[in-house]
Amino acid sequence: MLRIILTVLFIIVCVALVVLVLMQEGKSAGLGAISGAAETYWGKNKGRSMEATLVRITKILAFAFMLLAVILNIDKF
Repeated sequence: MLRIILTVLFIIVCVALVVLVLMQEGKSAGLGAISGAAETYWGKNKGRSMEATLVRITKILAFAFMLLAVILNIDKF
């Protein structure tokens, strides 16, 4: 029963991790750098708190993913 619960939790963490990684913006400036839009104050700081939150949640979910993967494979040794 515990293995089924951990497997379902593992699948939820996997899907959430994929969604969060896809939601994050790339580190490159993109085409906005050509016109100089990325160099303005609002261009640099737009959504910074949301981006930091996404990064923090991604790190937590990555740790949970690794921990659950190890726990689910303990009996394989």
